Amino acid sequence: MGRKRCVGADCSKMAAGCCGVKKPKLSGSPGSGGPGSAGSGMPGTGHCGSDLGIGSSSAVQAGNVSRPNGLGGPGSSCGGGSVNSMSPTPGSYGANGLSSNLSPGLGGGRRMVVSAEMCCFCFDVLYCHLYGYQPPRTPRFTNDPYPLFVTWKTGRDKRLRGCIGTFSAMNLHSGLREYTLTSALKDSRFPPMTRDELPRLFCSVSLLTNFEDVGDYLDWEVGVHGIRIEFISEKGSKRTATYLPEVAKEQGWDHIQTIDSLLRKGGYKATITNDFRKTIKLTRYHSEKMTMSYAEYIAHRQHQHYQNGMGHPLPIYNHYS
Repeated sequence: MGRKRCVGADCSKMAAGCCGVKKPKLSGSPGSGGPGSAGSGMPGTGHCGSDLGIGSSSAVQAGNVSRPNGLGGPGSSCGGGSVNSMSPTPGSYGANGLSSNLSPGLGGGRRMVVSAEMCCFCFDVLYCHLYGYQPPRTPRFTNDPYPLFVTWKTGRDKRLRGCIGTFSAMNLHSGLREYTLTSALKDSRFPPMTRDELPRLFCSVSLLTNFEDVGDYLDWEVGVHGIRIEFISEKGSKRTATYLPEVAKEQGWDHIQTIDSLLRKGGYKATITNDFRKTIKLTRYHSEKMTMSYAEYIAHRQHQHYQNGMGHPLPIYNHYS
């Protein structure tokens, strides 16, 4: 059983990369060392140094601070909102103005906090930056604080293009603004994004909830929990690494393979033994996730303008009022 804890405002503001796409061969045996490349996180912006996963050379501290918005309370696991390939229009719209494949789902009988508008806002922020427009105005969705990640993928095969987030609870309006650009322009695994890439992009927003410290490094469920590990490197320094809930399932990994991959991405280079795995401090968590393609973004924005009685869509960068 896990012991719930919250990630509060007193956490040091560190960033971490989130996910990847390649599937290196991993051994599931207890003595497996996993992938051989180590992470090379920059101070304050930890991420993996290769094409898969997250590693951080800096510790992300979590404080024992109670949260009024339910962080650490009931929430849903990662899922909901993933769109198909880049169709020019999103299909039918419901009463809430969202296409059927973007409507927020319910998690445990509760409406999810994450929404398609958050993905739209991230696209707005990136669009404005790339074209030199004034930043978009304040969005209408909740501004409650959450740990969050912004992920960019590109093309029909949805290759990873950037993913960075924070375990510090940030107000969503400022947090999404910041990590939209950080993940798009400052993920050291990739060059900064350009205007030409916009039509091929997919944006995912992940809000992290239900953090629990667990005593056993195997006490989490593949496809349900995200995990964050802390461990001591060969040189005696504290290292961290995390995977969002969907990563292990997408890669087809079991518990041992996932843990070993995280150790390598976090910079651990020695032989990984079962005794060493037992020294890991593991925190599991849930994630609410919404994904939107650029084509869906354009269609959603246009639909909103028509629904408001406009004869033509306003410029994307002037959406909020």
